[in-house]
Amino acid sequence: MRRARACGSMIRRARRPGEPWRAGESLNMSYLSPYLEALGSDFTGGANFAISGSATLPRSAPFSLHVQVQQFLHFKQRSFELVAHGGSAPVDADGFRNALYLIDIGQNDLSAAFGSGAPYDDIVHLKIPAFISEIKDAIMTLYYNGAKNFWVHGTGPLGCLPQKLAAPRADDGDLDSSGCLKTLNNGAYEFNNKLCAACDELRSQLRGATIVYTDVLLVKYDLVANHSAYGFEEPLMACCGYGGPPYNYNANVSCLGPGFRVCEDGAKFVSWDGVHYTNAANAVVAAKILSGEFSTPKLPFDYFCKA
Repeated sequence: MRRARACGSMIRRARRPGEPWRAGESLNMSYLSPYLEALGSDFTGGANFAISGSATLPRSAPFSLHVQVQQFLHFKQRSFELVAHGGSAPVDADGFRNALYLIDIGQNDLSAAFGSGAPYDDIVHLKIPAFISEIKDAIMTLYYNGAKNFWVHGTGPLGCLPQKLAAPRADDGDLDSSGCLKTLNNGAYEFNNKLCAACDELRSQLRGATIVYTDVLLVKYDLVANHSAYGFEEPLMACCGYGGPPYNYNANVSCLGPGFRVCEDGAKFVSWDGVHYTNAANAVVAAKILSGEFSTPKLPFDYFCKA
């Protein structure tokens, strides 16, 4: 959650390379304090409820999307209680109402679904609709608790991640012209189509809400397919990992783990650790996302600064 009127001050906190955090740097904003940070937190510009590795399902998972929404509702309630008892809250009622609620989740769900060995049709027709239902429910819960501005990201090209490409496969028949796995990317495409449709539906149902959907798959796949045009030399090999070409990824030797190796110039790589992008790649992704060109409706990010 980010306060819309704080566009010159704060955005997400720093973590390992990840697009939403880099977007904040592109706007010359400071980082948001994570909600679970016990000491030194500053929520005057908003709060970050994101948790590494989180997913939409199962709801019972420690930090599922549902749990994160409940944490937000608790944060809001406690803020109002502070005011009621004569204290000062980091975010007031107007702040909650006018804030921008950024939702970017689903890749871990999709990755787990394909990793489970479930048939492709079951993933598309059963699992993905369940993931989308959770995201819709989160948006509706936030809306009925006063939120009105939403920025929803689709998932990226799962089949272009070195982590997935390095997994054993019978042959290269599933690779496309860019060297990515077609089946995984088709799954991501289906996820995004359903998420976009859900946003369209919510737009017609939630009066007064602004819901922007961004096609992150298109943005990131273009970066891989046309990497040289953006100054990258290695679109499918991790900068930090183990194993060397073609993917420099080993599930048993993670980045920063025993025996890992780091490339000399991360600016030439799209992938940082086989899953996350490098800062250089994130800068390109963030610029495209913030432009609004890949969004429905086509609103630039700074629209919310004036909302």
